[in-house]
Parts: sequence; C-alpha cells; structure tokens
Amino acid sequence: MARAVTSQRKAINTAIAWTIGFLIFFPILWTILTSFKTEGTAIADPPVFLFFDWTLENYAVVQERSNYMRFLWNSVIIAGGSTLLGVIVAVPAAWAMAFVPSRRTKDILLWMLSTKMLPAVGVLYPIYLICIELGVLDNRAALVIILMLINLPIIVWMLYTYFREIPGEILEAARMDGASLRNEILYVLTPMAIPGIASTVLLNFILAWNEAFWTLNLTAVDAAPLTAFIASYSSPEGLFFAKLSAASTMAIAPILILGWFSQKQLVRGLTFGAVK
Repeated sequence: MARAVTSQRKAINTAIAWTIGFLIFFPILWTILTSFKTEGTAIADPPVFLFFDWTLENYAVVQERSNYMRFLWNSVIIAGGSTLLGVIVAVPAAWAMAFVPSRRTKDILLWMLSTKMLPAVGVLYPIYLICIELGVLDNRAALVIILMLINLPIIVWMLYTYFREIPGEILEAARMDGASLRNEILYVLTPMAIPGIASTVLLNFILAWNEAFWTLNLTAVDAAPLTAFIASYSSPEGLFFAKLSAASTMAIAPILILGWFSQKQLVRGLTFGAVK
C-alpha cells in the first residue's frame, strides 16, 4: 500500500522544489534584469534588483553594433544540422546495439561515453590544423560535423536506452511479415520510439546551441554563432555588463522559448520506459 502524503509534507516538498528551481534559474533572471539597466546601475554596489529605471538602450546598441540575425541563423544551422546528422547516424547504431546480441555492447557504450571525458583542448590543435589544411576553418558544415561527432556518444547512449524498452518480438513480427531492415527501422522502430527520439533531439540541440569552446576557436566571421556574438562584448577596454547581458539575453531567448514549449515532450521522453 502506498504511503499517504500529508498536506504539510506536500507543502514542504513543494516549497523546497520551488526554492531549488529559483536558485537554478536566478543567474538567468539576473542576466535578463541587468540587460534593462544602465551601465552605472549594472555595477552598482549594493546591487539593484528590481527598483531601477528600466531602459531598452542596451538592446538598441547591440542591434546597431552587431548583425544579430546572422549569428542566430548560424546557430540554428549548426545546432540543428549537427543534431539531425547525429540522429541519422545514431539510430542504426543504437538499433544494432539494442537488438543484435553481443557481449561487447556495454563495453562499446562505455568506451563511447568515455570519450566525453577527454578535455576538449586536448584535441583542439590537431582539429584546428585539419580544418586549415582542408580549407574549412570558419565553415558551418565543418562545425556541424565536429559537433555531431562530439555529441554522438550521448545520442547513441540515449537512443540505446529507449530502444531497449521496445519489445523485440514486435520487430521479429515485422520481419516475418517481410519487412526489410530499412523498413523495420523506419516504419516500426522509429515511430514507437518517437518520445525518446524527441527528447534526445531536444537535449542535443541545446548542447550544440550552448557549445562555446569549439565555436569560438573554429570560427571568425562567416560561421560565428551566438556564442561568438556574446563573446564579442568582452573587450580589452573592459566589460560592459549591461550590454553583455543584453547580448546574452538575445542569445538564450530562443532556446528558453523552445524549452518552455517543449517541456512536456522533454519530460515524457526522459521518463520513457521508467514506468511499466
């Protein structure tokens, strides 16, 4: 029998959850608020939280100084392209690991995941030289491939977890009905794993969108995404906190909106198979 939860305990748990959520979200909230301050108010001591003269001047300056839409379009292409390419590569790989028995599957998965533990700076130099040699430095297609390879272990691991929750008998029945391997993956496996695939796509799109190390080191002008857009407001003359916050708010706004509207799908995908 499930234990009854008292109203008092439920209220305490709710208060704790809201407190933790607020603490996690507070840096983003502070950035958004700072973007509406003057530079003097932004560096005031003690800090001013809500009661200040709100202004849109920082956003106007950022728009005049930078081509925001070009940076935004580069971010969409790089994040979306790397995620889509990663899913195309990862679905067959995760299918093979989930439904083709092998004693080495777990070892392979752990090895793939271990590559994420390597500091990115450790492979920056060779990748930088390869990009120069191939003439693809500051190129969106090159960044799409690089970010896809970086996030591929996570994509494969997540899809493998979701595919393992699908009964193998369903795929066997499709084979008995004459389905080819391609049709089995496209028309039987993929539709059944849509929640898991959707959450994988969302998470990896966010990871690619927020990637700063590779985008800052492998781009200059043509392929520079929003991470470079933010970094451009750190200058030798000093940090302009209000304008930097405005640029940061403009950069994170699309992904915040995407996360807000897709939160149900994201939660559904992350709990896919958790309840029998």
